[in-house]
Formats: sequence, C-alpha cells, structure tokens
Amino acid sequence: MSKIPNKPQDVFVPLTQDYLKVFGRDLISLILYGSAAGGSYVKGKSDINLLVVVTPEGIKRLEDSLSTVKHWRKCRVSVPLIMTKAFMENSLDCYPIEFLNMKKSHILIYGEDVLEQLNFKPEDLRLQIEKELKGKLILLRQGYLETEGNTKQLKQLVSRSFTAFISIFNALLYLKQKLAPQKRRDIIKEVAKLFAVDAEVFLSCADIKEGVDKLSGEEVADVFKKYLHEVEKICNIVDVL
Repeated sequence: MSKIPNKPQDVFVPLTQDYLKVFGRDLISLILYGSAAGGSYVKGKSDINLLVVVTPEGIKRLEDSLSTVKHWRKCRVSVPLIMTKAFMENSLDCYPIEFLNMKKSHILIYGEDVLEQLNFKPEDLRLQIEKELKGKLILLRQGYLETEGNTKQLKQLVSRSFTAFISIFNALLYLKQKLAPQKRRDIIKEVAKLFAVDAEVFLSCADIKEGVDKLSGEEVADVFKKYLHEVEKICNIVDVL
C-alpha cells in the first residue's frame, strides 16, 4: 500500500505483514494510538500513530525497519514508537501521562495488548501533571511576549498548546475518578465540573484549534488572557491534590 488510507483500519493487514517481515517472532505488539484510534481521524490531515513492542533481541535490530518506516510514512503513518515491554513498565513513573493517554485511546492491531495491562501510581501521575502544567504555563507566557500581541500569532500559540492540555486534563480526570470522556469538549466540561474552572475559555480555545472561531482581535486577546488565568488556577489546584 502506498497511498493515504480512507480510514486507519485500511492499513492494518499490510502494516502487520510488513512488521512481521522485519521482526518475525520478536514482534510482540502493533498498536494504533492517538486521535486515529479515538475516532477523529481525518484523511490527509491526521497522522497514524503506531506503537511497536518488540523483544530485547528485536530492539537491537532497528536498522532492519528503516525501509518499512520510510515506506509507511508516505501513507501518513508516523515514525513509530519502538520499545520493549520492560522499558515501558520501567517508564511508567517518568511518563504516566503519555502512557495513560495511549492506553485510553488505542486499538490493538496485532499481538498482545500491552497497554491494557498498565497501571499508574497516583503520586507519579500527580507529579507529572504538575510539572507539565507549570512548564506549559511558562511557555505560554513566553510565547505571548514573542507574539507582540499579534492576533494571528496568538491564535497559533493557542492552537499549538491546546492539545497538550487535553492530555493533561485526561490525566487529571483519571487521578480524580479513574475515567474520562473520549471527546475533548466533553473532557473540558468534566474538568470544569470537578475542578471549578471556566469551561467556556477552553471551549473557545477548541474553536480556535479547529478553525471555527469568529473572534475579533480584541476577543482573541481576551480569551488568551483568560486562558493563562485558568491554567494558573489549575496549577494551584494540582499543588494541593
């Protein structure tokens, strides 16, 4: 297959065949994760994110996969994450948000569903949530100064940062109640309900991200100011969890 698929499932069979040719019995899992697994795939715009889990012997043969990775990138299959089960299990304390979001939105293509087996320690999750929130807040302030107040650049800053906050919100909901909605607008509303933040601000950011807002320059500046305020508020909430 050498064209962009209409839907991610179109590539499952040939993708599996190609990775079995590369890794053989060292291939443990092929897993689709991210937006394409969550039902929001858009042909020609969405990337297909792939997790490839291999044995310790398989990870030593990364060079064998070079041509396969190159071929599938033409079909918008991103460069895959390739790791062993041991690496994954030993990294849950460092990257709980990333693995949690992968676990939440994934489809098993081949082999063992290693993501479904993952469990997360609340203290590890809370610490990374705090670190990510404060890091993003610093970058938002810095980015704002770089825009010099330009409306187009402010929108770009909101758009670039927004997806990361949805991932963080997923983790917050897991920390609070062990589950979260699938759709990002529902995630925003649930976070607002549980943590008393302004949902409308983040919904306006979603509009900007999706290119459906009709905000004036003054309104964009106001949304961004409230965006910063709400992120700072969430930082303070997480501090005392």
